[in-house]
Amino acid sequence: MGRVQGKVALITGAARGQGRSHAVRLAEEGADVVVTDVCHDISDELPYRLASKDQLEETAQLVRATGRRCVALRADVRSIAEVRAAVDAARAEFGRLDVVVANAGVMSSGSAWELSEEVWDVVVDVNLKGAWNTARAAIPWMIEAGEGGSIVMISSAAGIRGHVPYAHYVAAKHGVVGLMKALSNELAPHRIRVNTVHPTGVSDTGITVGVPVEELAAREPLFALAAMNPLAPYVEPRDVSNAVLFLASDEARYVTGLQFTVDAGSTNKP
Repeated sequence: MGRVQGKVALITGAARGQGRSHAVRLAEEGADVVVTDVCHDISDELPYRLASKDQLEETAQLVRATGRRCVALRADVRSIAEVRAAVDAARAEFGRLDVVVANAGVMSSGSAWELSEEVWDVVVDVNLKGAWNTARAAIPWMIEAGEGGSIVMISSAAGIRGHVPYAHYVAAKHGVVGLMKALSNELAPHRIRVNTVHPTGVSDTGITVGVPVEELAAREPLFALAAMNPLAPYVEPRDVSNAVLFLASDEARYVTGLQFTVDAGSTNKP
């Protein structure tokens, strides 16, 4: 029996990278999955293309290849209505929702005083408001069901340290930690656990796929920091997914309010 056998998980930002990995890893361990992604570009201020509808469907196919069921929906986490539609889909298709992974995120770089208002808003809205929307869409039904559950919010090493030049991203990911801490206390009486996961630079995402670490380090300051990690230049999506799996499983039944680092020791370095 898998570690999340019979559970149902909702994962945002799942068309590629970490989100896809989380979906497949949970399915491998017995979960049925609802996956969402925005599936179109949302700002010219972001330095890379966002995932496509075809990539989201590929994630769904990879989940189904494990033998588990999957529903794939386009949803912008900045829209509470669209996230609630995904929660409703879980309820209609599977009759329950046990695990929520607020994974959707975007990033860019730039000195704090030079960032445009647009890029500040899009980074904070997707990373922080999106996590809040995902939680508030799911929580009422999870409370009503009375079965407890697990909410995992993907923060970052930048949610612990003040990486530069990413003030908007750092602010948003620190905000995710504050949201997690508040929710973990609010939801404890309902046996709903809330935790954050903090990766360092992650390979095979929309930003990093197929790019050598040396080029990443030259192109993005965050990966220059990652290259100095004591254990690895950056981590693999599956490494992060294993942390998500643990927090989603009953093995973590008494784990809440935790900042779980998967960062090759980067946040511990002086």
